[in-house]
Amino acid sequence: MRQDELAPAPGSRKNRKRVGRGNGSGHGTYSGRGSGGQKSRSGYRIRPGFEGGQLPLIKRVPRKRGFTNIFRTEYSVVNIARLNMFEAGSEVTPESLVAAGVVKSLRFPIKILSDGSLNRPLVVRVNKFSAAAKAKIEAAGGKAEEVGDAVKAD
Repeated sequence: MRQDELAPAPGSRKNRKRVGRGNGSGHGTYSGRGSGGQKSRSGYRIRPGFEGGQLPLIKRVPRKRGFTNIFRTEYSVVNIARLNMFEAGSEVTPESLVAAGVVKSLRFPIKILSDGSLNRPLVVRVNKFSAAAKAKIEAAGGKAEEVGDAVKAD
C-alpha cells in the first residue's frame, strides 16, 4: 500500500452545507431557516435560560435560602415555669408530663428550656436540658438527669 492509495472510510467525510446558492441546490430561498421569525434573522442569539419573555426558571426558584437538615432531632419543648405545677420533691418524667397535659405525646424527645423560674426542688428526668435550665433546677435544690433519646410511638 502506498501513501497515495490511502482514503478516508466511506461516509466519514461530508461536504459542508452551502446555503443561499439558488433553489436548485436545495438550500435556496430560506436557506434552511424556515419562513420568518426571530430565529430566521442574521445575528440571532438568545442568552442561556431565556424563555421567550416568560419569567425564567432561575428567577422562579428561590436561591440561597438555607437547607433542611434531614437528620435534625425535633423536640417537644417545655419551659421550666411549667414545672411549678408538680409538688415539691416529686419526680418529673416524660410520662408524668404527658399525664399532666404539658406535652401532647411521647412522639418526640422532651427538652426543658429555662424560660421562667422554678421555686421548688424537683427531680427532673427527661431527654435533654438547656444549660441554663439545668442550672435553675439545681439552684432550686432539685436534680436534672438526662435519660436516653428513646422515642416511643403513640
